[in-house]
Amino acid sequence: MSRRLLLLASKTSYRIEDFLAAAAELGVEVLVGSDQCRKVAEIWKGDNLALDFFRPEEAAEEVVRAADTRPIDGIVPVGEPQAVVAALAARRLGIPFNPPEAALAARDKARMREALARADVPQPSFRVFPIDVKAPDVLALVHPPVVVKPLLLSGSRGVIRADDGPALDAAIQRLAALLTSRELFKHREREARLLLAESFVPGDEVAVEGLVVDGRLEVLAIFDKPDPLEGPYFEETIYVTPSRKPSGVRDAIARTTARAVAALGAVGGPVHAELRLAASGPVVIEVALRTIGGLCSRALRFETGASLEELVIRHAVGLPWERPAHERRASGVMMIPIPRAGTLKAARGVEAARGVEGIEDVVIAIDPGRVLVPLPEGNEYLGFIFARGSEPSQVEAALRAAHRELSFEIAPVVGRGGGRT
Repeated sequence: MSRRLLLLASKTSYRIEDFLAAAAELGVEVLVGSDQCRKVAEIWKGDNLALDFFRPEEAAEEVVRAADTRPIDGIVPVGEPQAVVAALAARRLGIPFNPPEAALAARDKARMREALARADVPQPSFRVFPIDVKAPDVLALVHPPVVVKPLLLSGSRGVIRADDGPALDAAIQRLAALLTSRELFKHREREARLLLAESFVPGDEVAVEGLVVDGRLEVLAIFDKPDPLEGPYFEETIYVTPSRKPSGVRDAIARTTARAVAALGAVGGPVHAELRLAASGPVVIEVALRTIGGLCSRALRFETGASLEELVIRHAVGLPWERPAHERRASGVMMIPIPRAGTLKAARGVEAARGVEGIEDVVIAIDPGRVLVPLPEGNEYLGFIFARGSEPSQVEAALRAAHRELSFEIAPVVGRGGGRT
C-alpha cells in the first residue's frame, strides 16, 4: 500500500519541487500543506491543504482533520514555522517526530540559546534585549564585537555585526525598522519587540547536514564555507563538501552538533546546523530542525544515488533507511549574492558560467522585473551554481570561475521584494 507524506512548505519555498520529485521516485503520495495553495498548485497538481503557519495550533488542527480522510504516514517541514506545525500535528496523530518543545526551541533563537546554555553546549555569550535598547546597555553585558539578531528570522536576515557603540546603535535601529515593518510585525508582535545580542565568534564557519534517527544524530555531510563571514552582514556564498578540516576537527564538529540537537530535545527528522571553529573548538551558531535551505541540497549526492530529499522522506514515512556514504567526488554550491538593491533587468553570462569545467548547473532563481533586496533586510539569492570535482579545491575554484562569468543588470530602483527559504 502506498504511503502518504505531508510536506509543509511556504508558498515561496525553493524546495517543493525537489521534494515532490523525490517522493515520486519513491512512490510516496504527497499532501502539500502551504500558506497559499493556489501558488503551490502551479507546481503540484496533486493534493493540497491550505494552512496559516503563523497560527500553528490552528494549522495543526487542520492537518488532523485532513488526516481523517487522507491518512498521513509522515511529515516533512521545509522551514522553521512549518517545523512547529509538524511537531504539533505529529503529536496529535501519533506520528514519530520531534516534540513541539524542540521545534519551538529551534524556531526561536532566544529559546535555542537558553536550551544550549542549560546543557553547557559551546555557544557565544548572549543576552535578550527590548528592540529599543541602547548600545551602552548592551555593551555592559555583551563584549564587543556584538552581533544583533532577530529572534525568528532565518537565512542571516536581520543579522548585523557592530564593533563599537555608534555602530551598534545604528545596527539596532536598522533591525528595529525591519522587525516593525508591517510584513513582520502583524504576525510576530512579541518577537518584533525583542532582539538577541551575542558576542562575535572569530574563526572559520562550517555547516552540518544531518538526520536524527531514533534520537541519534546521523551526520550526512559537513560543508566548509571558504569565504570569510566576518560581517557586518553575513551573506553566505560557497559551501563545499567533504570538509577539508582535519579528521579530529570534523569529529569535534559532529559531537558538538549532536550535543546541541540533544539539548533541544530533537528525536527524529532533519537537522541543519551552523558552527564556528573557535580556538577552543566548535561553537554552535544556529541549529534548525529542517534541511538546508534554497536549492543547496542539490550539491549533495550519496553513493546509493539518493538525494537528501529521498533520505528525509524515507525516514519520515518509515521506509527502509540506512546512513549512506557521500559520493567519493567533492561537490559544492554557490549562492549567488545580490550585489545591490534595485530591479533586476537581466542576467548575463549564464551559458558561459555553465561551460566552466566542473560546473554542473547554474540556476537563476529570480525573474527579470523583480525587486532585489540585499541583506540584512532581504532573504533571497539571485540563484545557485553547482559544481563537482575530484577535490574540494577544484570545486571551489570552479564555483568562483563560474561566478566571474556572470553579470547582472540592476536598475537603481529600491523597493520591496519577496523572499524564499
